[in-house]
Amino acid sequence: MKNILVIGSTGQIGSELTRELRRIYGGSNVVAGYIPGAEPKGDLLEGGPAEIADVTDPEGIDAIVKKYKIDTIYNLAALLSVVAESKPRLAWKIGIDGLWNILEVARVNYCAVFTPSSIGSFGLNTPHDQTPQDTIQRPRTIYGVSKVTTELLSDYYHTKYGVNTRSVRFPGIISYVTPPGGGTTDYAVDIYYNAVRGEKFVCPIAKGTFMDMMYMPDALKAAITLMEANPSKLIHHNGFNIAAMSFDPEMIYAEIKKHKPNFEMVYDVDPLKQSIAESWPNSMDDSCARQEWHWMPDYDLELMTKDMLKHLEEKLLK
Repeated sequence: MKNILVIGSTGQIGSELTRELRRIYGGSNVVAGYIPGAEPKGDLLEGGPAEIADVTDPEGIDAIVKKYKIDTIYNLAALLSVVAESKPRLAWKIGIDGLWNILEVARVNYCAVFTPSSIGSFGLNTPHDQTPQDTIQRPRTIYGVSKVTTELLSDYYHTKYGVNTRSVRFPGIISYVTPPGGGTTDYAVDIYYNAVRGEKFVCPIAKGTFMDMMYMPDALKAAITLMEANPSKLIHHNGFNIAAMSFDPEMIYAEIKKHKPNFEMVYDVDPLKQSIAESWPNSMDDSCARQEWHWMPDYDLELMTKDMLKHLEEKLLK
């Protein structure tokens, strides 16, 4: 990777990925792509070039690629799971029609493309414990359907046209930098905010509901490491399972209580979020990622909790 375009650079993952890529490759070599109304600010704007990059405008994307001699595109444009259910047509337009546009630009300009998939690409009939890399994927949400299509369409462009497409199936991602914005796993971010503020947490996910989760530094590491991996070593290209930790609400609550003994949590289950969560894996088998490109997370629940609380206290209690 020499010249990189991050589409969705102001989103939950994109804002931190853009900063990390600039740290590694240099600010001038990483373009922060955004849509009007979601402009980059502060160091995200000042740290390197920024351009309007709307996936529904392939001519605009093509112009950016040519202007900056882009060789790698991180395509993070998508609606999160809960938001997508309320706007299914828009979710498809951005997630799939938009991806088609990106892949066509990449085909013509010889770019590599990273487009994240998700644990949402699985469904009720998928094995829920240690979900295999290659298994049945029959999701019942538009978010999940679009993620399966993302994997298949990316594989198609790799096989038919030789486009260097790669992706991981992200678990729920936890971060202290960017607030959550409509995902099923967002409770695992919100709970830390409540704990630091000294507020009781109302959990929308039922006790005993396990989901794979990952701390943001590991998510960034996975995306960058995969794109740097030797292509001759890859058997798979799109939809790598990656895992770091799996827990239910009681487990994260108990870990926070070690540091905040007076913290309280009660349940008020959200039917939509719960139904989505129950269709997702409890845990994933990521042995293919570990074997093919040496994936290895750095954080478990204990280490993540210490780091989250430390940074949120600095952020919220100044």
